[in-house]
Amino acid sequence: MLTDTHAHLDYPEFQPDFAEVLGRAVAAGVTRMISIGTSIESSRRAVALAESDSRIFAVVGVHPSSVAEAGENVTAELAQLARHPRVVAIGEAGLDYYRLPSQTGEPAGMTDTEYKAAQEQLFRQQLEVAAGAGLNLVVHQRGVGALRESLDIVQDYGGRVRVVFHCFGGSLEEARMITGLGHLVSFTGIVTFKNAPVVHACVAGIRAEGFMVETDCPYLAPVPHRGKRCEPSYTRLVAERIAALRATTLEEVAARTTENADGFFRFYRGKG
Repeated sequence: MLTDTHAHLDYPEFQPDFAEVLGRAVAAGVTRMISIGTSIESSRRAVALAESDSRIFAVVGVHPSSVAEAGENVTAELAQLARHPRVVAIGEAGLDYYRLPSQTGEPAGMTDTEYKAAQEQLFRQQLEVAAGAGLNLVVHQRGVGALRESLDIVQDYGGRVRVVFHCFGGSLEEARMITGLGHLVSFTGIVTFKNAPVVHACVAGIRAEGFMVETDCPYLAPVPHRGKRCEPSYTRLVAERIAALRATTLEEVAARTTENADGFFRFYRGKG
């Protein structure tokens, strides 16, 4: 039994064959999938999917790259969505410095410094929502400095919110820093790429209770599907590669990451 802890099932890439996608996931042993919101509308779609299928759960949040379109009522709207019994975390929230206004011209009229400050404010707002709702949070971090700065911000909420650094591509040292604070990391199909030695070393050395598995579909399809649409069934390929890197079995990786997901997302807890 595997859990795809990070999928974007509301994206249009899955509309033509959604039922088949779910069927292939179950056939591969992926019995739970978490659909992740990237905006208020995306979060609403994630909740609707979770309502429609018992194998799907929702995470609601606003991606840092959407900060310019986030609006002023993010906190209130996310707090409302967070009360839904199928919502298991807040996110994905965090910092994205991969494409800055100085490079792209977007968002228009915003400097790099202003853009980063706005992302931090949005991140902190969502951490507050998570703390208020008794939920944990899924962290997005990309670009130079984003991982360390995200962790610095998260530490301000120590004891109130646990986080998972999704699509983790950092070093073993950074992973140990994160897990040493009680947080987790999550690995994608990048673990199957030949040109990812830092991730391979991290997978091999991280403690078993410190990580989960995901696809981030429709992105980052693992080998042998690299460059094509990713889907939840490929969680199995991620787990198989992790098992090889850790010199253990697929069954052990599946059991441990399922246990870790249970502890982090608390799928079946009651909500008032």
